Amino acid sequence: MSSLSTHVLDTALGLPAQGVPVRLYRGDVLEASGTTDQDGRIGELAQTLEQATYRLWFDVAAYAEATGQDIFFPEVSVTFTVADERHYHVPLLLSPFAFSTYRGS
Repeated sequence: MSSLSTHVLDTALGLPAQGVPVRLYRGDVLEASGTTDQDGRIGELAQTLEQATYRLWFDVAAYAEATGQDIFFPEVSVTFTVADERHYHVPLLLSPFAFSTYRGS
């Protein structure tokens, strides 16, 4: 089985994005959920991922409201495929008008 972690960084403030609600879906089924910690991380969002396609959903609007920021994207959805047994790390770099992501290690 594979595992998953995530990390959200607020590039506008230059800080980890604390308090971002995150959900993990497999199809329409909610597999796991959590909220980023003071370092912007969820270290173990899922520990038993099977080979499949998943979607991470980040509630950016809740974070923007908590930090007093206006933001263009109220949510970010990242779809990815678990193809082998390993640890997957999906970071999100966030700003009021853009976001980016990549497969981390």
